[in-house]
Amino acid sequence: MGLMKVYSGSEILAIALQERLEEAGVETVKKDNIQSARLGGFGGTDLAVEIFIQETDFAKANPVIEEFRMSL
Repeated sequence: MGLMKVYSGSEILAIALQERLEEAGVETVKKDNIQSARLGGFGGTDLAVEIFIQETDFAKANPVIEEFRMSL
């Protein structure tokens, strides 16, 4: 199976969701487009931080993601 994106947005919220998912036992991958652009010598305000999980972990992650979204 592959990775699925579960969040795209600000870095602060991405870190908060990532921590909650990892506490629930779901491994995450964070893709920081903002930092990548900065290191590449260009930047933009439309770039975001993305959180990915394994598709097989979705059932375990979904309640955590929904709780996170409702708390915003």
